[in-house]
Amino acid sequence: MEAEKNAGTELVLSSLGHTWILDLDGTIVKHNGYKLDGEDTLLPGALEFLKSIPEKDMIVWLTSRGVNERENTEKFLASHGIRHKYIIFDAPFGERILINDDKPSGLTMAIAIRRRRDSWDELRVREDEKL
Repeated sequence: MEAEKNAGTELVLSSLGHTWILDLDGTIVKHNGYKLDGEDTLLPGALEFLKSIPEKDMIVWLTSRGVNERENTEKFLASHGIRHKYIIFDAPFGERILINDDKPSGLTMAIAIRRRRDSWDELRVREDEKL
């Protein structure tokens, strides 16, 4: 049921603090743009989405980039005012799997959103005090 509620362009979440685990290349920035173009390029609409994430929330970036790209990646994020708690480099190229238990109240605690590479489809976040 929760997946159906969050299937469109609006993500309805509880008012609790959230943990965002986001891929970088092809999701927020052009896939391998830092290699192909010599620098990263934000996908249209991605920055606005990132700025809409509540300050109380934690952002964790995942990337298959090598740790040798840490300095450039952190500079790019900072130059655009993109915050984060952690960046995990050297992630394997395969699937990303998130497993979590639901709250006893029934609140769904794991949400996965697949995106088309290099395409930012609008996604709005709304908190619902009733969840």
